[in-house]
Amino acid sequence: MSDPYSTLGVARTASEKEIKSAYRKLAKELHPDRNKDNPKAAERFSDVTKAYDLLSDKVKRAQFDRGEIDVEGNPTNPFGGMGGGFGGGRGPQGGFRPEDFQGFGNDGVDLGDLFEGLFGGGGRRRSGPDDFGGGFGSQRRPPPPRKGADVHYRLAVPFVDAASRQNQRITLVDGKTIEIKLPAGAEDGTQMRLKGKGQEGPGGNGDGLVFVEVGSHPFFRRDGDNIRMALPISLAEALRGAKVKCPTVDGPVMLTIKPGTDGGTVMRLKGKGWSTKSGKRGDQLVTLEIQMPEDLDELEKRLEGWEDKSNPREKLGL
Repeated sequence: MSDPYSTLGVARTASEKEIKSAYRKLAKELHPDRNKDNPKAAERFSDVTKAYDLLSDKVKRAQFDRGEIDVEGNPTNPFGGMGGGFGGGRGPQGGFRPEDFQGFGNDGVDLGDLFEGLFGGGGRRRSGPDDFGGGFGSQRRPPPPRKGADVHYRLAVPFVDAASRQNQRITLVDGKTIEIKLPAGAEDGTQMRLKGKGQEGPGGNGDGLVFVEVGSHPFFRRDGDNIRMALPISLAEALRGAKVKCPTVDGPVMLTIKPGTDGGTVMRLKGKGWSTKSGKRGDQLVTLEIQMPEDLDELEKRLEGWEDKSNPREKLGL
């Protein structure tokens, strides 16, 4: 991966929302569970995840845009604060120019003494590996031991569990099963990081990256932070009014239908919707659907001689 923006297919001016949307789309497409016979997809999935980790961090993204770190998060110039060299006058990069030292030595000036004075040396000594943050010409310190590889997990979460943030169980690569709590606002494509739950390595364990996949539901559907559903009621319940049971993600509740309720009426159940990032809950919006009785002959007999002279389409100008 040479450029995280190109990897995610977004412009450098992309907003956080655009970056998140691009990542979710690619993560679904390239997830290892869906590309078991395609090693290139798994490699791209890893690059996409690294790119998102970098660009979703405001500090790291700014550092990368300024050229201070590379795509791995490592400093691009460990001697960035040293300028362009030693001496008195500063060039365009903050360093010193060779001509700034013209005449030195001809007048008996000892450059060794000069440099010792500039950098706080009390007496003559040869610069060692601790000078100037490691010294020049000294060997670089060996990199720290690498951690083990991260392990990707797919967590299929039922719709009702995701909406109400029910704890989930997941089996790790070592065979252990743990219980995890869904984050506030968890949704399809949400990524969770389990510290130290990846592969072993000389520098410690990698992490576990859990990708949430929310299942569908036969009669609930999500609408932003709200949950919608259609609730059938009988003609008699709509006419006379009634108390009926209504399912929610937290279990059934009693709903009061007023006499003369029209089909298509939307009733709101406060706090029975989706869990939001703030930790609160949206609402459940219930659309009432009036169902005609199965025995229409009996209904026709009861309505014999009665005529409804109202115009239900009057508001439509018809």
